[in-house]
Amino acid sequence: MASSSSSSSGATERRGIPGAQFVEDVQTYLTQLGLDVNSALAFLQERLQQYKVVEMKLLAQQRELQAKIPDIEKCLEVVATLQAKKGTGEELITDFEVSEGIYSRAAIEETDSVCLWLGANVMLEYSLEEATALLQKNLDNARASLEVLVADLLFLRDQTTITQVTIARVYNWDVHQRRTQQVATTAIAQE
Repeated sequence: MASSSSSSSGATERRGIPGAQFVEDVQTYLTQLGLDVNSALAFLQERLQQYKVVEMKLLAQQRELQAKIPDIEKCLEVVATLQAKKGTGEELITDFEVSEGIYSRAAIEETDSVCLWLGANVMLEYSLEEATALLQKNLDNARASLEVLVADLLFLRDQTTITQVTIARVYNWDVHQRRTQQVATTAIAQE
């Protein structure tokens, strides 16, 4: 719908996040929606709260991915070290974490495979090459997911800002309408 009350950005949506409608003409906006000021403000406040809930979920996902990426990179380094030691006949001496803050030293003999935690208490044995491929794929997927999340957060922040501006415009329009009506009523009463 092309009208003077909204821009075309109001019709956009990103991965289930509805786009906010920028309101240029409050009167036309209210008429088109068939709402009074209080109903429009309630709707906009509800939408703003929905945006905040979605933002919290996306930020939690972003934190999880940002924590996961270094872990995957560390695993890739370990597998690369094991591959580099392969064929040299040397043992790899390393410290590993037994529990939080508790480490133990281990001598790792030459190996052709590693065990990787897949989650849900599942561990599988992979050849070094398969482990490298799997970990690299997981790292690429995590980085791609992080990029999408960042873009979603930017879109969401834009929609939040547009909604806040719209709330302010509707509220200010209502205040102006009430003042105009009050001045008119006062002028009629003085005649």
